[in-house]
Amino acid sequence: MRAKSIVGVSAAIGVGLLAAPVLGDDTSNGQMRNVTDVKFEAFPRMPDCAAGAVMNGDPAKSSSMILAKLKAGCSIPWHFHSANEQVMMVSGSGRMEMKDMGKATVLTAGGYSYLPSKHVHQLKCTNECQFYVFSDAPFDIHYVDPQGKEIEPEKALGKPAKSAER
Repeated sequence: MRAKSIVGVSAAIGVGLLAAPVLGDDTSNGQMRNVTDVKFEAFPRMPDCAAGAVMNGDPAKSSSMILAKLKAGCSIPWHFHSANEQVMMVSGSGRMEMKDMGKATVLTAGGYSYLPSKHVHQLKCTNECQFYVFSDAPFDIHYVDPQGKEIEPEKALGKPAKSAER
């Protein structure tokens, strides 16, 4: 039952991410655009202070590139992804921390982080920041408590729990 709910939630994330505009499905001829042409939208299972746009790919089905924008002080608490993730800071700065890796690093414009599959990490933008997130497989997010036990997004993000549908 738990595995089905994670798959369902992952699919919901992908559907939500697909709401962001993408330059057509056919990228065989490449694509180019500026950030001024991008519409940022809220993502499911993410903090209210975070928004993003799918730049390439289909996060629900395969690898993708997402441009994320977080407000100053915005934090994405301890979590992991099933896929490998690469983060490239475009503007602003963010404090990236990985469990079991020692001290945190403040990524600034041009900064880079590689996060292996299922490696627990967190990010807090010290001022408004934008960064690209490349995922090499379908995108998902699994929040964990300080002991590493998976928890519901509402608990991790401090949001009221959603009531069950009737």
